[in-house]
Amino acid sequence: MKEEPVSWSEYVRKILLSPIYDLVRVSTLEKMDKLSDRLGNEILLKREDEQIVHSFKLRGAYNKIAQLTPEQKAKGVVAASAGNHAQGVALSGRKLGVKTNIVMPKTTPDIKVDAVRRFGGNAILFGSNFDEAYAEAQRMAREEHLTMIPPYDDPDVIAGQGTIASELLQQNSHITHVFVQVGGGGLAAGIAVYLKQILPRIKVIAVEPEGSACLKAAWDKNEIVTLDRVSLFADGVAVKRIGDETFRVLRGNVDEVITVSNDEICAALKDIFDDTRAIAEPAGAVSLAGIKKYVAANRCRDQRMVAILSGANLNFHTLRFVSERCEVGEQREGILSIGIPERKGAFLELCKNLGNRYVTEFNYRYSHNEQAAIFMSVQLTGGRSELDVIIGDLQRKGYTVSNMSDNLLAKNHVRYMVGGHAPTASLKERLFSFEFPEHPGALLKFLETLGTEYNVTLFHYRNHGAEYGRVLCGIEVDDGMYDQVVERLNRLGYVWFDETDNECYRIFLKPQS
Repeated sequence: MKEEPVSWSEYVRKILLSPIYDLVRVSTLEKMDKLSDRLGNEILLKREDEQIVHSFKLRGAYNKIAQLTPEQKAKGVVAASAGNHAQGVALSGRKLGVKTNIVMPKTTPDIKVDAVRRFGGNAILFGSNFDEAYAEAQRMAREEHLTMIPPYDDPDVIAGQGTIASELLQQNSHITHVFVQVGGGGLAAGIAVYLKQILPRIKVIAVEPEGSACLKAAWDKNEIVTLDRVSLFADGVAVKRIGDETFRVLRGNVDEVITVSNDEICAALKDIFDDTRAIAEPAGAVSLAGIKKYVAANRCRDQRMVAILSGANLNFHTLRFVSERCEVGEQREGILSIGIPERKGAFLELCKNLGNRYVTEFNYRYSHNEQAAIFMSVQLTGGRSELDVIIGDLQRKGYTVSNMSDNLLAKNHVRYMVGGHAPTASLKERLFSFEFPEHPGALLKFLETLGTEYNVTLFHYRNHGAEYGRVLCGIEVDDGMYDQVVERLNRLGYVWFDETDNECYRIFLKPQS
C-alpha cells in the first residue's frame, strides 16, 4: 500500500520536534555590513559553516538516524557520499551509538576519507565514481539489512534541514527574502516548507549553478528530468536529478528558481570573505550569488535578505581558481583579445588609446609578421557597460577587439598558453577540452585509449583543487579519421568537447597556413 505524502503541516511538526540539538549548533545569523551598503538592502548570512562538520548536512543526517527504531539502530546504517553528507552521517552515528558505513569512490581525496574515519565512520572505498559507490551501498543495505541514509530525498532528512528555518524566524522575524542553494533539494525543501506555513509573506528563492540546474530544468517542464552532465566547480550541489520528494515540496513552496554562473559564485565567495573572513566552499556561496543577481535584476531596495552559507569544506587549492575569477564575476574586470599591427610602437599606441585604465593582465607572443594578438584584462569600475565603451572606442580606432570575459576556453586555458600559433605541419589539428578525474592513472588511461596512431600537438592541464581537472588537448586528425577519434574519446568515459571552432583558439593558438 502506497504511503500518503507528508503534508505541509506534518513537515512543520517534524521540524519543530526534531531532536538535532543534542549535536547541532544554532548557527549565527550575521549581517554583511559592506555588501548591505553596496546593494542597498540588509544582507544576512546564516553561518552553517559553524557546525562541527562545517556543513548543514549534519542536521538531516542526525534527524534521520535519530528517528530509526532500536532494531534498525542495532543493525547499523549505510550511506554513499564523498562529501559533507558522509561526515554528517559518521558524526551522527558516533553520537547516537550507531555503526555507520560510508561507501566512497576510490578517487575520493584522502582528506575526506580521513575526516569520515575521524568522526567514527567506517569508510569503504569502492568503485571509480559515485554511481558505483551508490550501487555498492544499496547492495550492503539489501544484503546486510542496513538502513540507507539518503543525502536529501527523505522526509526526515528534509525536516532536519528545515530546522534552519525555525532558527531564522527566532533570530529575525522581519526577513523579506530567503535564498537557498539547491543540489538534490533537501535544504531548500526543508526551509521553504516551514517558512511558507509560518510566514508565507517571505519569498523563498531557490538558486542553482548554471551548469547543474536540475531543479530549473524540472521546474520549466513541470516534471523531473535528468541532466546529461553537471558542472563540478560547486561540487556540493552538482546533482543531475532533483529528488522526487524534494521536487514535490519545492514545487509547492518555492517562489522562484534562478541560476548563477561560476564567476558569480567566485565573486560571492570573495564577498563572504571580505565581510566575515569566512572561507566558504563554492556550493556554500551559491545562495549569496543569487541575492546579488536578484537585486540587480529586480532593483530591490531596503529589503532584508538571507543567504545560507551551507558549508565550508573547501579544498584549499580551489582558492587559486576563485581569486582568478572573482573580479570577472563581479564585473570589475574584463578580458579582451585585441589585434594590433606588428610594428614598433604599436604597444605604446594601444596603451595610450586605453587611457589611464588599469591593465590587470597582458599576454603576447610574436606569431605573425603583420598582425599581433594581445590577450589583455582591464579593471572596470562601471561593469560590463564600461567594457562595452572600451571595446567600442578601440574598434573605432581601427583595432580588432573580441570580448573574452565569458569564454571558458580563454579563462581556463588560453590565458596561460599565449605563445604563438602552431606550425603549418599541424594544420589538421583539432582541439578538445576534457574533465579528467583527479586521481593517479587518469592521463595514462587517456593516452592508452587514444592509442599510438594520433599525434598530440597541444596539451594543457591546470589543477584547481577540484575532483576533476580541466584538460585541453590538440590532436592531429587526418581526413576521414574524425569519427574514429570521437569513438575513442567516447570509450574513454571522460566528459569532452570539441573546441576547434572556439574564437579564442583561432586567434591565439590555431595553426596558420
